[in-house]
Amino acid sequence: MTVRPILQWPDKRLRTPAEEVSQITDKVRGIWADMVETMDAMPGVGLAAPQIGVMLRLAVVDASTDRKRRILMANPQVIEASAKPNEHEEASPCLPGVSAKITRPRAVSVRYLDEKGVIARREFVGLEATSVQHQIDHLAGKMYFDNLSKTKRDMLLRKARKLNG
Repeated sequence: MTVRPILQWPDKRLRTPAEEVSQITDKVRGIWADMVETMDAMPGVGLAAPQIGVMLRLAVVDASTDRKRRILMANPQVIEASAKPNEHEEASPCLPGVSAKITRPRAVSVRYLDEKGVIARREFVGLEATSVQHQIDHLAGKMYFDNLSKTKRDMLLRKARKLNG
């Protein structure tokens, strides 16, 4: 397992939709293992493969306090979302030093391939739901700040440029 370098905004791979994973192989499991190591080193509650330059629809999430609820997903897709919204402060290691309050559905039901290659469906609530939706955005070539108004997005990007030179 290896901690991989994180791509930095505005790397164009962060704007490129990732490719579907056709099957779970040892190579995919190795990428997941590196993603978990990288997520823990950040520290963060989730990571999408494009953030480390791997253009596959792979994500890892662990929003538990003891870091023992790792969820490994290939091709995750929201199939249901609650009408009730939730607001969380979101950030990305791809754009260090800045964050923004983002409103997303409080709960989502997600279908994905698990580490055994089996189609799974799982309910996520609160911070876990936010993280899963955040990772799915990355897999589609979106950043969390795309959910902001143009004015707020421009202010956030200006601040990030100042901080990160």
